Amino acid sequence: MALHRDIFWVGRQWAVTGAGIQAVDQRLRGVLDIEIARLWDDELVQSRRAKPGVNAADFDKALTVARGRYPKSPVSAPIVAQLEALGAIEASPALSPMLPAMRLRAEGRLARFLPQWRIRR
Repeated sequence: MALHRDIFWVGRQWAVTGAGIQAVDQRLRGVLDIEIARLWDDELVQSRRAKPGVNAADFDKALTVARGRYPKSPVSAPIVAQLEALGAIEASPALSPMLPAMRLRAEGRLARFLPQWRIRR
């Protein structure tokens, strides 16, 4: 995966971007990248650090910069539930809009015998 357009820090092997920690080497195709939501997952971080060929000092620096940029947020109820608790919005079942059924007029006919259409300007 290509580096995210927002780059905050670049090391020899790792970069801190808007997507999290990404490997600078694009031949890896994003295999070792760590998303923002998983920056604080120690098991994932240790598994990435243990991979062969990983520059541990550069990885640690990238991890420090990324964790400073994206602090750990507490796991809590979703935003909608918090707004409902505050009374900012009412809890009501969502109505699903009914879309009219698509009717295909070409069923059972060969495409080469259907009239062609063009956009006229």
